[in-house]
Parts: sequence; C-alpha cells; structure tokens
Amino acid sequence: MPHYWLVKSEPDAFSWDQQVANGVEPWTGVRNHAAKQNLSAMKKGDLAFFYHSNIGKQIVGVVEVVREAYADPTADSGNWVCVDMKAVRPMPRPVTLVEIKADPALADMALVRQSRLSVMPVSKQHWDRICRMGGLTQ
Repeated sequence: MPHYWLVKSEPDAFSWDQQVANGVEPWTGVRNHAAKQNLSAMKKGDLAFFYHSNIGKQIVGVVEVVREAYADPTADSGNWVCVDMKAVRPMPRPVTLVEIKADPALADMALVRQSRLSVMPVSKQHWDRICRMGGLTQ
C-alpha cells in the first residue's frame, strides 16, 4: 500500500507541464532537513500531490515515486537527497489552498499547519478528500 505525500514547486521554476513533458524527473533542490527526511522516507510506488506554490497555490496533479532517495546531484555540499518522480495524471480540477484551508476536515493537514515545508506527508483520509474535491476518481 503506497504512502501519500505533497511536493511543492514554484511553477515559474518547474511546473506541472514540465513534469509531464519530462516524464521521469529527479525532485532536486530540497534544502530543508524536515523535507529531506520526508524525501528519504518515500518508497517506490508512493504517490504525491504536485502543488504549485507562490503562483497559483493549488494542487494540479499526481506524481509517483519511481526511484527512492539518492544523493542530490545539484547539492554543492551537504548530505542532501532527491527522488525520481513521474507524472501520473493531472487533477481534473485543481484544488486551491483557499479551498483546503476552508475545509474543516483538512485543518490538521501539514499544508495548513506547516505551510513553508516543501515535501510533506498526506494522510490517506486527506488524500481521498482532496482527490474528491479535485474530481479525481481512484
């Protein structure tokens, strides 16, 4: 059974459309220890929401972990890791941060509580609710 995550990317730096076009893409550049721990915990087959941060502030798609944590080739120093992700499917209707914050059932979601964290776990309950909100049938 997969675990669920949310990964953030600024769309002007790396967008959902670029993820789709590139196929498999290393999720590099994470320089926060809590986010690094989350990347390290990801397993092949886990699913993640692809979230556009700063511009849009919405979940726009689903990606799958296809390679577990390895040394981040973009790191000049330190013990940073990345995972490889591939696009699975777009959200039929993007789910905005405003909608997520307005839903009492999502009040304890990491995206609401730790809004600056770039890689975070998502509970199965929250995953299912957001999928329904975005019109994604599983």
